[in-house]
Amino acid sequence: QVQLVESGGGLVQAGGSLRLSCTASGRILSNYDMGWFRQAPGKEREFVAAIKWSIATTIYADSVEGRFTISLSNAKNAVYLQMNDLKPEDTATYYCAARTGSHPYHGRSSALNYNNWGQGTQVTVSS
Repeated sequence: QVQLVESGGGLVQAGGSLRLSCTASGRILSNYDMGWFRQAPGKEREFVAAIKWSIATTIYADSVEGRFTISLSNAKNAVYLQMNDLKPEDTATYYCAARTGSHPYHGRSSALNYNNWGQGTQVTVSS
């Protein structure tokens, strides 16, 4: 198991940028999947982006493709989400997630794929 701590959320105007960080403690293995999800009030948690730790392949939700970039730092045991051209509809609590150990694979865009979650960080985009 790993512990995940997100940071970097805040209030920003539409068109602005934020960079979220997710620091992982515990042993990180190369076959881990790392993901970002978000949940707005009254809505279900939705996939944002994912990256495979070993080879850094990435996937994105259509709604953020071209605006958000997921990346990682092996040295810092961290995953980042650079968010540009933010829109009011991006307002949500953003969660970092990790699939570790022998947890069954459900596809990197599914919340079921992940067995470790951070506490979330709030992102609010004003119009």
